[in-house]
Amino acid sequence: MRSVLRSTAALIIPALNEEPVIGRMLASIPHSLFNIIIVADNGSTDRTAEIARHAGATVVSIVERGYGAACLSAMQALPSEIDAVVFMQADCSENPEEARALLGPIFEGRADLVLGSRTLGSADNGALLTHQQMGNRLLIAMIRLLFGCRYTDLGPFRAIRVESLKSLDMRDRNYGWTVEMQVRALQRGLRILEVPIGYRVRVAGENKVSGNWKASIKAGLKMIWVVCKLRLERPLPHGHGSVE
Repeated sequence: MRSVLRSTAALIIPALNEEPVIGRMLASIPHSLFNIIIVADNGSTDRTAEIARHAGATVVSIVERGYGAACLSAMQALPSEIDAVVFMQADCSENPEEARALLGPIFEGRADLVLGSRTLGSADNGALLTHQQMGNRLLIAMIRLLFGCRYTDLGPFRAIRVESLKSLDMRDRNYGWTVEMQVRALQRGLRILEVPIGYRVRVAGENKVSGNWKASIKAGLKMIWVVCKLRLERPLPHGHGSVE
């Protein structure tokens, strides 16, 4: 096990048409925490990629639209020496400084996957819309019923050990990425920890999913399908993963 001082981390940020916020977000990142910052440009038609490069990020372009497709593409660009990866959004809704709380338990050898929980932490008024909260509760209840594990959130801000990430064999290319990771982590027996984080209203631009009812319904149905599919596909092993 590497020591905390010698451990290495990468930050992956999927982004689609985030020109109004991407520069501000990248400027707020504690760069000393990461060996590489990868922006997965998901087919943007604005200056997202240009601004990210100017800010010093490595930009990976993926024409196929989809959060999962962007994450999978960025994973291919990870240097071999990276120990852990943090995933976060590009819209300034999350505080990059809180990545320290996500990475700490991994570097200390206490966890394989650390999830930022907005439920355990705090969300600004209006940051989580009513239908987001309802969908989150439904999926959490499904996971508890089908897998016997109680998550508090399915938010995208998370850190995971690279070896663990590879073992999950992630496949979803759009809305089901986050819930797929959390269910597969249970199935693989990973050590999972939730830590409280804050969540803010995005400062500018459009929320691609929660701000659009049609997209929200589509995302919710896809997540439900992913949970059910994984339950049928792979039974839980003895001593499966649990959440602390």
